[in-house]
Amino acid sequence: MDLKQYIRDVPNFPKEGIMFRDISPLLADPKAWQYAIDQMAERIADYKPDMLAGIDARGFLLAAPLAYKMGIGYSMVRKKGKLPWQTIDYTYELEYGNDHIELHADAFPKGSRVVVCDDLLATGGTAGATQILIDKCGASPVALACLIELEGLGGREKLGGLPVEALLKY
Repeated sequence: MDLKQYIRDVPNFPKEGIMFRDISPLLADPKAWQYAIDQMAERIADYKPDMLAGIDARGFLLAAPLAYKMGIGYSMVRKKGKLPWQTIDYTYELEYGNDHIELHADAFPKGSRVVVCDDLLATGGTAGATQILIDKCGASPVALACLIELEGLGGREKLGGLPVEALLKY
């Protein structure tokens, strides 16, 4: 199945010169969405994850059905101030300023193998910050799973060799 036909290109969003890759049509088509989840589950099974980490907010859409399908747990990586329990946080630089993410201090059992999930890999800032938080929990990030990778933006390089499983590349 050609999943690119379910990705909508939105020029100049959120600002001039950006081509936004909208996954809404993929999510709306049950056969395409099932296929995408099945393909991603197959790709990440070899990493033998104990848990998944879904990055706020579209990473939640990928992590939740993958965790269900694979019979493993999943924790949310959120923007600062959104989690109700004891948290650990990390501040990182973006090309246009700083951002902050956090997760529950007990999100991952010590020594667990964690696959990070997001809809898209671009510059790698948030995924790299998520790796650091997982390490702070005493767990091990073992791969990044994403629907789309935007090549040429240096995202893989920011992940320090973490394997990337992307269903689509642009």
